[in-house]
Amino acid sequence: MQMQSPDSGSFDVAVMGGGILGSSVAYHLLLQSPGLSVAVIEPDPTYEFASTPRASGGCRVQFTCPENIALSLASLDFIREFPSVMATRDHPAPTDWVEGGYLFIVPPGQTAQLERNVARQRAMGCVVDLLTPMELKRRFPSMNVDDLGAGALTPHDGWCDPSSLLWGFRRKAVELGARYIADRVEAAECDRAKARAVLLAGGTRIAAHAFVNACGAWSGIVAQKFGMALPITPMRRFEHYFTPATPMESLPYVKDVARLAFRSEGRGFSGGLVDGDERRGFTFDVDHDYFERVVWPAIAHRFPPLAAARCQRTWAGLYEQNELDGNAIIGPWTGGLANLYTVAGFSGHGMMHAPAAGRAIAELILHGRYQTLDLERLGYQRVVDNRPYAEEGIL
Repeated sequence: MQMQSPDSGSFDVAVMGGGILGSSVAYHLLLQSPGLSVAVIEPDPTYEFASTPRASGGCRVQFTCPENIALSLASLDFIREFPSVMATRDHPAPTDWVEGGYLFIVPPGQTAQLERNVARQRAMGCVVDLLTPMELKRRFPSMNVDDLGAGALTPHDGWCDPSSLLWGFRRKAVELGARYIADRVEAAECDRAKARAVLLAGGTRIAAHAFVNACGAWSGIVAQKFGMALPITPMRRFEHYFTPATPMESLPYVKDVARLAFRSEGRGFSGGLVDGDERRGFTFDVDHDYFERVVWPAIAHRFPPLAAARCQRTWAGLYEQNELDGNAIIGPWTGGLANLYTVAGFSGHGMMHAPAAGRAIAELILHGRYQTLDLERLGYQRVVDNRPYAEEGIL
């Protein structure tokens, strides 16, 4: 790839979106090809409304699509090594990683599906303990298991500080030579085969050989500027920090089929219950009754000691929801502009898959093909074909 001067308005690669996914792409491009000129266009350099700092930081292998399992395995390895690999000359790169495990619980009618899921995960090298209700009760005495059929515990999963991960990627990308531009993409210049440039709100024109849409919840809007239909919309979700009235055992990241998901955090717990029917749109308003109305009944049923839990804080963030199937869209615009790449639509899994997904996009741009993980089935062609590729029995 021809190298352009980073001081000009022309670059080898222009990454649109400087959150954790865009910063991961920039880092991996420059790691694999030092001296490459990479522009990262990010309208919110404080990341006030970015999804990652408002996330819970969970990382798990409990998926059914092989691509998602592989993305998780690779990203988990990367996150564990993050402090030593990603430190810069001026900043350490802590992640506050907690290997607390993930526990997925199901009712009796979905036990067979859970067993199939576990078999797939084990076949790909994951450590998974399949637990009966009695075994669940022994490990987690506060849990109500009367209506459960089984649970799957992945002990090497866990959670980290998502904001630290984002800033670690950004700082390292900058150290390697990425140029971050605090501006917003307003329009795109394209011919029939390729994207040529983007026009920014501040009036700057950025030309590049390759463009990456890593705009998260805004990626559908940015895609439209290139004439690309991307089925990704913003979906509000709430995160809550709540504390028990009396001390409880420490819990892994507990997740169920109704999308209740929470984990231990200090003296309390952090998590929530996602409403998949939430009206789409860019809103960060907090419904302060949501915890009492939706989350509290679910946690009190599953863990009776939490019937007296108190919500200390609630905040809102956005999922970049892929309305086709809930899975990421990764790769070039097949059937469209060949040099426009997408890495978006993770539907709540962006932080956990950012390390491996960023590497994948870098491989496509630099080598024209995947070199480590084959992610072809997560490509845009399934959107063209209206052929969903979704998880089975788990979100």
